[in-house]
Amino acid sequence: MKLTRTTRTGWLLVLPLLAFILVTFIAPIALMLLRSAYDPELAELMPRTRVALAVWDGAGMPPATAFDAARDDLATSAQQGTTGRLVLRLNREGLGLGPLIEATCAALQTRPTAQLANLDPQWQSRAVWQVLASQTQVFTATHFLNAFDFKVDADGSVEPQDSSRRIYVALFLRTLGVAATVTVLCALLGYPLAHAITRSGPRLRLVLLFTVMLPFWTSLLVRATAWIVLLQRKGVLNEMLVAAGVLRDNQRLELIYNLTGTIIVMVHVLLPFFVLPLYSVMVGLPDAYVRASASLGARPLYTFWRVYLPLTFPGIASGSILVFVLSLGYYVTPALVGGRTGQLISNQIAFHMQQSLNWGLAAALGSVLLAIVIMIALALPHLTRRGGLSV
Repeated sequence: MKLTRTTRTGWLLVLPLLAFILVTFIAPIALMLLRSAYDPELAELMPRTRVALAVWDGAGMPPATAFDAARDDLATSAQQGTTGRLVLRLNREGLGLGPLIEATCAALQTRPTAQLANLDPQWQSRAVWQVLASQTQVFTATHFLNAFDFKVDADGSVEPQDSSRRIYVALFLRTLGVAATVTVLCALLGYPLAHAITRSGPRLRLVLLFTVMLPFWTSLLVRATAWIVLLQRKGVLNEMLVAAGVLRDNQRLELIYNLTGTIIVMVHVLLPFFVLPLYSVMVGLPDAYVRASASLGARPLYTFWRVYLPLTFPGIASGSILVFVLSLGYYVTPALVGGRTGQLISNQIAFHMQQSLNWGLAAALGSVLLAIVIMIALALPHLTRRGGLSV
């Protein structure tokens, strides 16, 4: 079937937008997914070792060619000044090979043809070679295992991380818990507000909509700073409670730089994302259903539960999912007001991208978060189609 001239023209007009989405959205996500499993750094630093260990089955000691290849790679690393990268890469996994690599590279600068076993007896350990064989693979599941607090042992078995390194599952659960809490609070605060806007007159409705939209027009940094001024120990709220005699001076509330502060500020920022979709549904509902229920003798609470609430369910579902998804990826607010206990998984992703430079682990954490968002997005059409009156 041939395309008509109108169809071709339409596609040509859409092409710039498609190219923009491909370059700025799809390509970065694809690179992130690739980076989470593709880790060629150690393979590039020790190319001869990777080739020599590719034929080793892991039983017994590796062939003599592997010793020579590792020695040549480490000597090259010492000459090129990449020893620091090599040590950092191995120490990042908590494998304990950094000191051995560093000492061997230093010794090879004066004895470039020496045997590794003569430089350090640890090179006679099969566990060292098993680690090098697993870590020099180009494609690896190590980062995804780390994202779920697991690790690959020297013999290739998967086991839980040490208790001191099990942080990511707890962070994911905290992020999901904070997102659920923020969503519930936005629903409790936003539903009456959306209903009030719907039932208000034209002038009051304009004022209420302006109040809802105001956070959109205010800088996120300004909003966070204002909440810090309000909620800190010497802030406005605590000073008012102490002055009113509700609290003693030594009983001031800890409302900022913790999880409480993160939730409060996130609710304030995300409340419009719940109110506006719900308001758009409420404003289009005819009053005939509510009047019919009342004329049949139903009490107001029964009318709300059986008539009004089911009709507004699509707005509730849309606003809730929108708030929940946005909460999952929040970074700036927890960084500003979260303190130590208010950090979410997004802050840990930023840490690995900017400070530890463990981009593979950051990509794996981001991929897990993306999978959660996709599952929620797939459930969205089913939730928004629900609602309506039931007989």
